[in-house]
Amino acid sequence: MIYTVTFNPAVDYVIRLPEITPGTVNRSRDEEIFFGGKGINVSIMLKNLGVESTVLGFSAGFTGRAIEDGIKDLGIRTEFIRLEKGCSRINVKIRSRDSETEINGQGPDIDQNALDSLFERLDRLQDGDILVLAGSIPPSLPEDIYERIMERLSDRDIYTAVDASGKLLTNVLPFRPFLVKPNQPELEEIFKKKFSSEEEVAEYAQKLREMGARNVLVSRDSRGAVLADENGIIHNIAAPVGKAVNSVGAGDSMLAGFIAGRLKENDLSRALALAAAAGSATAFSEGIADAEFVRRLFEEISRR
Repeated sequence: MIYTVTFNPAVDYVIRLPEITPGTVNRSRDEEIFFGGKGINVSIMLKNLGVESTVLGFSAGFTGRAIEDGIKDLGIRTEFIRLEKGCSRINVKIRSRDSETEINGQGPDIDQNALDSLFERLDRLQDGDILVLAGSIPPSLPEDIYERIMERLSDRDIYTAVDASGKLLTNVLPFRPFLVKPNQPELEEIFKKKFSSEEEVAEYAQKLREMGARNVLVSRDSRGAVLADENGIIHNIAAPVGKAVNSVGAGDSMLAGFIAGRLKENDLSRALALAAAAGSATAFSEGIADAEFVRRLFEEISRR
């Protein structure tokens, strides 16, 4: 079973309008609501690709109920821990012709009792299960929460995938995660260096492997992705051509595509192709892309 953890899920309220004029009344052209958070996005794409998963995390208030119900309506299993106070956050995303502005809520406080409940659920994971830890953590949680989780599971054969930035990612490397997925700016931030070529990205992806990660997948937006795999082999893949209309969930879709490809194909090159297809399909869509769009892009990439 695959489990994804979303510490701070959200209602994503997307507003579209031709242009934004600050300090005046702006009227939207249309609006959409999505239920988000990086782990949730991974689970949605996995579902679209025919792979089951369970969403873990915390929810609070009426917005939390809406998030839980919305995910269940997609046919995805949830095991959220309900918080007694606060409300799950609302993220407002304003998209105009020339810009995209995001206002992200803070979310509720998570107390020790709620955190202990999450640990109890994680204790049920069994050998061979996959755990996805994705995204930032709310201020009420300890900064080493990812490390605590991985240390707690270290006596079992759990395949852990981590999509995070900075120390949140580097501090888990001694626990030998199966996969880490920084994007290129996050990789540059870790090593305090700007990369001018694909070869440099590959070189520093290998350095993350030397620090403990088994596989390192670096997303590079329209430039594709680089995979430094567990056998020490570098794979490069170009992104399919298309118009990017959405920056939310593309990296999460890439992570889900890689996991689904690894499970179905047991071939890292094919898994990378599905990852690139899934990530690009979502970037070219208004929300998480559907299976048919991913399939078409996967076939396009595979014919190269």
